[in-house]
Amino acid sequence: MQALAVRPDGVYVDLTFGRGGHSQEILRRLGDAGRVIALDRDQQAVAAGAGWRDARFTIRHAPFSQMDAVLDEMGVRQVNGIVMDLGVSSPQLDEAERGFSFRQDAPLDMRMDQTSGLTAEQWLAGVEETELREVLWQYGEERHAKAIARAIVAQRARAPIATTHQLARLVSSVVPGRETGHHPATRTFQAVRIYINRELEELSLTLPRAADRLAPGGRLVVISFHSLEDRMVKRFMRERSSPPALPARLPLRAHEIPAARMRLAGRAMRAGEREVLNNPRARSAVMRVLEAL
Repeated sequence: MQALAVRPDGVYVDLTFGRGGHSQEILRRLGDAGRVIALDRDQQAVAAGAGWRDARFTIRHAPFSQMDAVLDEMGVRQVNGIVMDLGVSSPQLDEAERGFSFRQDAPLDMRMDQTSGLTAEQWLAGVEETELREVLWQYGEERHAKAIARAIVAQRARAPIATTHQLARLVSSVVPGRETGHHPATRTFQAVRIYINRELEELSLTLPRAADRLAPGGRLVVISFHSLEDRMVKRFMRERSSPPALPARLPLRAHEIPAARMRLAGRAMRAGEREVLNNPRARSAVMRVLEAL
């Protein structure tokens, strides 16, 4: 909330509503003229927000890449702040039937929006081995991608891989050894989830659109939980906070060089020891902030 620098009369967008933690805190800081517009692709999250009784709050069922369409429909051109809390939410992890976690046995779904797209089970049943290997390597940074992909293809020829425990046991049987603090299937589950939900594509589309919607002084606050997301966010914010690229050897005086239209608002922030003790899922979180000038 400090990074977002909420103005009492501002308009703010929560692109990842979840169960409304950020939206609720923004509303607490707003006056009667303020407004919060929330999006989420998860129907259960939208249903939770739809029950709120606050005239300053609106929620829509949409992925965050559709932010422009939602704001245009509402007649909102610029906003004072946007928050993105990336990845899977705690309710999605904790509800076994969603299939995001291998800690409880459940159908292998993994869709953030259960109204569309293939489930993880359906995708694993038909994906080519080479594509599966590439997904595990690219989105999970899994060193044993080749062996895991081969094992999945061999197993599905005998019987479908339909549950989280089936997939976790299969991966565990292939991956040698075990990283301290990490289940052998962690990277595989991450990779499949990211691919199924097109998470990096969504992020790549949304970052420039979000930056372009900021009013002067407005801030984009992004919290990411793994290196793939954070690298993308870091690179984008660095580019946007740099002056426009000019041709080499162009004869310009210092005052003629175009200034950057945005700036980095502080350094990347990580959870401290006390926060991680209270909320272990925050241990890998990185927050970065971009401000429009």
